[in-house]
Amino acid sequence: MKKTISVLSLLLVVAAFSSFTACASDSLRSAAPNSVVADADNAGLKLPAGFSALKVAEGLGRARHIAVTAQGDIYVKLMGRVAEGKAVLRLRDRNGDGKAEEISGMGNYGGTGIAIKNGYLYASSDEEVFRYKLNEKGEVISPMQPEKIITGLINRRQHESKSITLDNAGNIYVNIGAYSNSCQERDRQPGSLGRMPCPILDSAGGIWQFRADKLNQTYGDGIRYATGLRNVVGLDWNNQLNQLFVMQHGRDDLHNIFPSLFTEQQNADLPAETMYALKKGDNAGWPYTYYDPFQNKKMLAPEYGGDGKKEGGKEFIDPVVAFPAHMAPNALLFYTGDMFPAKYKNGAFIAFHGSWNRAPLPQEGYYVAFVPFDENGKPGKWEIFANGFAGVEVVTGTRGAQHRPTGLAQGPDGSLYVSDDSKGTIYRIIYKGK
Repeated sequence: MKKTISVLSLLLVVAAFSSFTACASDSLRSAAPNSVVADADNAGLKLPAGFSALKVAEGLGRARHIAVTAQGDIYVKLMGRVAEGKAVLRLRDRNGDGKAEEISGMGNYGGTGIAIKNGYLYASSDEEVFRYKLNEKGEVISPMQPEKIITGLINRRQHESKSITLDNAGNIYVNIGAYSNSCQERDRQPGSLGRMPCPILDSAGGIWQFRADKLNQTYGDGIRYATGLRNVVGLDWNNQLNQLFVMQHGRDDLHNIFPSLFTEQQNADLPAETMYALKKGDNAGWPYTYYDPFQNKKMLAPEYGGDGKKEGGKEFIDPVVAFPAHMAPNALLFYTGDMFPAKYKNGAFIAFHGSWNRAPLPQEGYYVAFVPFDENGKPGKWEIFANGFAGVEVVTGTRGAQHRPTGLAQGPDGSLYVSDDSKGTIYRIIYKGK
């Protein structure tokens, strides 16, 4: 009897140890910020007091959008031509120091979009959207056999990235960017007028809604949820308001196309990069209007009779926040974590990729901005949250920028992750108090 009890006790101890080891392993993978040491130089970033940063990984390639599992693994979508097994990377921190010691990959399609929802990993190419089932450890079960849920999306090699987000009712939202600057008869050519109505809007220049669980959907299966959006790379579902929010890339070349109507200064300053809160059926006005942040008005586009003074598009929705021109907002994330101070709860982080066309002014952007939202969901004044990615002042073009923020994700502990598609760096920003 004593021997039986002894063996049983041993088995219980072994089982308990195995359980502890498994829990400890998962704990390390989603390590709390107090066990993570920031880089001595904060990864080169300038942050508000109490915040610090480290580089999780470097040299990954053209790292676009990112997603983090409940266990702390990071999935990274790579853009452009990718080698077999390198379309989606998984980064794992094995020892809890905040650095990725294990990097693996899957897939063979370039693209931008990636998201995790209800036990699935979603990823997009520039024409299709796939999903992978995750196990209880946040690992892809069948990396070689993704389900294709959307196919046949337009890719005309301009504004081609298919960014994605999901709501809480089983829908996925896909950006289909306009393959044009302003729907001219001759794209970006001086004096060329706009096509009326713009034929691009039937299949691009907006957000399409599909089911997240239906295979092989095409345009006919989707809903044109919102239109009049030139190109949306950053979008997110706001759980506080139960509504879709997007960041639009504003148009280019006002002076270059209509030099008699707009100055070089206006070319650099206009139009605003804009955040929209969308409802089904909304129209944001592209290409017929643009938003002037100095006049706080929707202006009639010169291709359609505007001169910088004529307002237009009263039937179109207004943006909820306006930012400086040409900074290329490439990611939007509503923060729901508990690590950061209370002012950040339900607020929006935006990753600005940085401008290339603000001459004769210095280029602008290359930082992560923050917009506070109050308890009623009303946005406040935006501010720069994380700066220093560029490493230098970028005067012309963008080649001087060392890093360019592209993707945002929230970790299970409330950390903020930022990707860079210039050097392929993944940053982690944590808060330990002032």
